[in-house]
Amino acid sequence: MRQVRERCVWSQRITHRDLVPYLIEESHEVIDAVEAGDRAELREELGDLLWQVLFHSAVAAQDEDDPFDIDDVARGLTEKMVRRHPHVFGDAVAATPEEVLVHWNAAKAAEKRERRSVLDGVPAGMPALARAQKVLGRAAKVVDPSPVVDPTPVVERAAGETKRIASESALGDALLALVAQARENGWDAERALRERLRRLEDEVRAAEAG
Repeated sequence: MRQVRERCVWSQRITHRDLVPYLIEESHEVIDAVEAGDRAELREELGDLLWQVLFHSAVAAQDEDDPFDIDDVARGLTEKMVRRHPHVFGDAVAATPEEVLVHWNAAKAAEKRERRSVLDGVPAGMPALARAQKVLGRAAKVVDPSPVVDPTPVVERAAGETKRIASESALGDALLALVAQARENGWDAERALRERLRRLEDEVRAAEAG
């Protein structure tokens, strides 16, 4: 990575902001490989994602005001994981996944004392469905986030019925209600939609093939 950064004229000009689209693309390619169960593809895509981490670190190392490199990144990650796993690296006890989560959240809260809202730290750039699911989870710590809208009309329409949503605002309410339903059942709304789209794509390709 250092050689590429020093010798490639294209790489020399790249900034953190320039890399964002590539980071998003590579992340989704990893997700595709995981959900497709393609081991060879997963190995390759994890390498591409790792390259993005190395690239960002190389760019950061040249910052005049606050430089850091990949060793600093790895060191910080190691320290964080040790703090968040006191049942592994310390004397704490966690016999169930739920107890592990208690330790994790406690350590995270201690690290993020400057946060003033449970919504602080939720990335604005997340896909809308994934962000809605994250926000619902955070909001449940403060209020009852269950939407008052019944998502049944949307479900029935998807099943072939004729009921319809009356406005874009109502559609937003219904979508949030469906996300809440997914969260209550432990489902991943974003993945559910991706997998349904894959089935649709298969149907389209099958129809095109005759």
